[in-house]
Amino acid sequence: MRNIDEWINKLSNEDSLIVVEGKKDKIALNRLGIENIYLINKPIYSLIDMLTEKNKEIVILTDLDKEGRKLYHKLKKGFQRNGIKVNDRYRKYLFKNKISHIQGLYTYYKNNSREAL
Repeated sequence: MRNIDEWINKLSNEDSLIVVEGKKDKIALNRLGIENIYLINKPIYSLIDMLTEKNKEIVILTDLDKEGRKLYHKLKKGFQRNGIKVNDRYRKYLFKNKISHIQGLYTYYKNNSREAL
């Protein structure tokens, strides 16, 4: 992905479920037109069991801070153990562009998009 516009376009057309940490993360993605978001609201083991039944591939968009990275690795390991593919390409874009918090994506988009709302 070359820019934030392409990232948003691809993610909004993604069939995979997108897992985020908090309400503000979900709101930021919704403001960008991205749906199919699941907010972590239960223990990880329970979340993994529930989402494994309904999905073949998942995008994990936890923050890129220390806690978010720990949560990401726990989720990824659990999903993969249950045969779910974790799509990392959206997360890699965030790392590459030094975007550390999902809730800040809308502001980043407004400041860096060629198609800003």
